[in-house]
Amino acid sequence: MFHPTILFLASDSVIRGAIVDVLKAEGYNVFAAGDIGVAEEMLTQHRPDLLMIRHYTGSISGHDAAMYLRTRSPGLPVLIVGGLLETERLANYEAFDGFEVFPKPFKAAELLAKVKEVLAKHPVWELL
Repeated sequence: MFHPTILFLASDSVIRGAIVDVLKAEGYNVFAAGDIGVAEEMLTQHRPDLLMIRHYTGSISGHDAAMYLRTRSPGLPVLIVGGLLETERLANYEAFDGFEVFPKPFKAAELLAKVKEVLAKHPVWELL
């Protein structure tokens, strides 16, 4: 049975651990990174099906981290999670084009549903 692989970047270890636990409990293979350098190194060793990034990642925004990491893996699906993103601002923010965004607050089941939705949109990723 195929279990998608997710690379999750979050600088906050508590949040990182909680989300990794939720994803693993659902059967996903998860690699977690606490900073962009570790995430970049993981991309040289693994080809995830999804890059999930917390909106606030310490010294760099989730969007900027995603833009940078996507240069290392073009076409990689991206889900930016968390952050109190204002829906009105988000709808007009072109910089998020090409990335899925899932603002907080959310429950674990809602996050898992969003992950499934994003993965379903990119079923041929592993063929690229």
